[in-house]
Amino acid sequence: MKRTASYGLMAVAIVVALAIGTIDQRDDRTTEERMHDVASTIRCPQCRSQSAADSDASTAQAVRVEIAERIEEGQSDDQIRDYFASTYGEEILLTPPASGVGSLVWIVPVIALVLASGGLVLAFRRWRTWT
Repeated sequence: MKRTASYGLMAVAIVVALAIGTIDQRDDRTTEERMHDVASTIRCPQCRSQSAADSDASTAQAVRVEIAERIEEGQSDDQIRDYFASTYGEEILLTPPASGVGSLVWIVPVIALVLASGGLVLAFRRWRTWT
């Protein structure tokens, strides 16, 4: 009974920690910080191997200027990403979509973590009964 309760508390602690880690608590970001955050999710149109935030190419600099202008206009981060996706196509975004086949990128690691945790629990239970 105690063991089951401790596993349950551990699972709750992990879920709470993951939930807290995913919440964006940075509402007080400056325009420069927001521009860098958005630019880091957009691929450089010229070099293709870097984000617009990391590239020194002239097109990446133009992307950063466009992002800053759109932030000043009051657009949200998602609206800015949607603009670039509609202009350059979905391949300009460095983050995979959360729907369709792209959702597998988000779902498979979670399933693997759950299965691995379950396998460890079973292995420890078997090991404990053998000793």
